[in-house]
Amino acid sequence: MNDMSIGRVCVLLMDSLGVGASLDAVDYGDVGANTFGHIVDACREGRADKQGVRDGALQIPHLTRLGLYHAAIASSGSRMIDLSTIASPEGLYGYAVEQSLGKDTPSGHWELAGVPVMSPWGYFPDVQPCFPKQLIDKLIQAARLSGVLGQKHASGTDIIDELGAEHVRTGMPIVYTSADSVFQIAAHEEHFGLQRLYELCEIARTLVDEYQIGRVIARPFIGTPGHYARTGNRRDYATLPPQPTLLDRLKDAGRDVIAIGKTADIFAHQGITETIKANGNMDLFDATLTSLQTAPAGSLVFTNFVDFDSSYGHRRDIAGYAAALEQFDARIPELENILKPGDMIVIAADHGCDPTFPGSDHTREHIPVLVFGPQINGRFIGRRDTFSDVGQTIAEYLGIESLSHGISFL
Repeated sequence: MNDMSIGRVCVLLMDSLGVGASLDAVDYGDVGANTFGHIVDACREGRADKQGVRDGALQIPHLTRLGLYHAAIASSGSRMIDLSTIASPEGLYGYAVEQSLGKDTPSGHWELAGVPVMSPWGYFPDVQPCFPKQLIDKLIQAARLSGVLGQKHASGTDIIDELGAEHVRTGMPIVYTSADSVFQIAAHEEHFGLQRLYELCEIARTLVDEYQIGRVIARPFIGTPGHYARTGNRRDYATLPPQPTLLDRLKDAGRDVIAIGKTADIFAHQGITETIKANGNMDLFDATLTSLQTAPAGSLVFTNFVDFDSSYGHRRDIAGYAAALEQFDARIPELENILKPGDMIVIAADHGCDPTFPGSDHTREHIPVLVFGPQINGRFIGRRDTFSDVGQTIAEYLGIESLSHGISFL
């Protein structure tokens, strides 16, 4: 299908853009979730109008021509738009079902890269304190802390508003979790110190392994009481994937694997040849375009667009999510203009995070799979029974050994 002398692949991971609840959503409390569909509905009904941000129906002409609506309707059955009013998609389009047992970031990314997570993660209960006393005692002792604050399930922005001032006054870091398999630590960059926060997270990473926790996340913030804001210096400390992923296979084959945004953190820096950090979806898009200008033949560029999830999904900001989709969509022609003949672009997600849903957690959903490039012809690829079909497809396209999971849709 492709000339391997020129083929490259770029993954644009739209973090949390689910397209309808999975059949097993009942097991996760997510029946009826539909991140994309509910945003479309809210825009049409005026519930995503926000002065100075956006208004009206969702305007995503490029994602539309690439098949996002077609994929979303196939996934959910929702009548969010009359498909007869739009052209047939230009690329491959469909949706994928998660086989991993979680609805978290590592599970979604690793399964996309050919490694479903079939053993259960550990989670901290929604009680206060939520963390085992033994764990906190070890953390305090190992990091020489006077104590910690929080110890509960919380939204990251809410808890720094609640405890930020006490944290600055006492020097105690804020520790909290969510419905995901995470241990999160928030601290003020100036008063506590960014490097000290990273070192604390490294200690915590060693301590939470026995609880099968997927990630420790550094959540630095700045500002003053009433005006605290998280910074772009977040860092994820993920446990190692249980098996070699697509990224490992590519690196072992001598290929370049360029990880942009938090991608490298999610894969615990395994299988990465270059890491590029950027803050915000537009900076991440800029970094992606820059990387594609120089990425060699046979390489993979993998960008995680985290703002969809962290800034809008978790915060249940429908207007912000819709505006971010429109801003992302407007950049697609810039990407298309720099593609070489054998390049393939994959747009996908890792889970849902429906901004119209109660709470602040992820939602168990199908993900869209949109694939396009100069030599890719439009075709419906249907329902994919695992996210790993994406990784297997990339492995075939780039001409490396097949992965253990997934079926290519080429």
